[in-house]
Amino acid sequence: MAYVATLISNPSAPALTREAIHDARAVLPQAQDAVVLAPDVAVDIHFAPDLGADARALADAVRAALGDAPIDVVVQFEAARRKRLFLADMDSTMIGQECIDELADLVGVKAHVSAITERAMRGEIAFEPALRERVALLRGLPAGVVADVLRDRITLTPGGPELVGTMKANGAYTALVSGGFTLFTGAIAARLGFDEHRANTLLIDEDRFVGAVQEPILGRDAKLAALVELRDTMHLAPSETMAVGDGANDLAMLAEAGLGIAFRAKPAVAAAAHARIDHGDLTALLFMQGYTQAEFHTL
Repeated sequence: MAYVATLISNPSAPALTREAIHDARAVLPQAQDAVVLAPDVAVDIHFAPDLGADARALADAVRAALGDAPIDVVVQFEAARRKRLFLADMDSTMIGQECIDELADLVGVKAHVSAITERAMRGEIAFEPALRERVALLRGLPAGVVADVLRDRITLTPGGPELVGTMKANGAYTALVSGGFTLFTGAIAARLGFDEHRANTLLIDEDRFVGAVQEPILGRDAKLAALVELRDTMHLAPSETMAVGDGANDLAMLAEAGLGIAFRAKPAVAAAAHARIDHGDLTALLFMQGYTQAEFHTL
């Protein structure tokens, strides 16, 4: 069966040299000439491995051949690369921050909350009780500060508008699925053009956070359930779905997707996902579907 290896560097610092492409082709069986997706940024290399080849092992072999070059490698079947359903985590994936950490900074407990967030995202502690513990520290904070945080502290991850815009322009359905809060996902989903968003609801009384979140908490199982629900509703094959995230609560969703991508992820997540992006921006998720830079759209 035909495979394709996609080599991707960060568009802000192109690193895909002729030598790197040569080194990658040298370790791929029956490698064809590289197809340029974006000059100096991304190429496809089609090849034909032996029967039963392991995509992760092939990707690791290419990474080894590239040495320390800041180039991501994604290996997959050539067929059915373009996906019709896309689910994305929000915090530290579609945006560069953890929203709860930024709220915690306003009450002087950011370091404490950030440490809990990091342990939860690494899978060292359970997500649900960790979220309850962190939310409790927000008690009494005016809910109106969310607008200030969104304006002053939250930044979109580079490539996000192109990722969502291009997939939607090509008929895909997009969903922002977060263990964070609807007060943030609603705004971020609107800015990026997601078709829908799902997250947790912070409870508010008299315009102040009460220090609790509405149960049940949207965590690992709920993210998986969202993928299965949307896939079944759209009558899609698993291979037609893609998901991206960075934390342990994304693992089940990434495993169930036809292509699950660990983006700048915690080690356990990067090790388990079908593909990993350590260097590129979010346009890497378009290059791995075979889109060229000339095909990118923004909404």
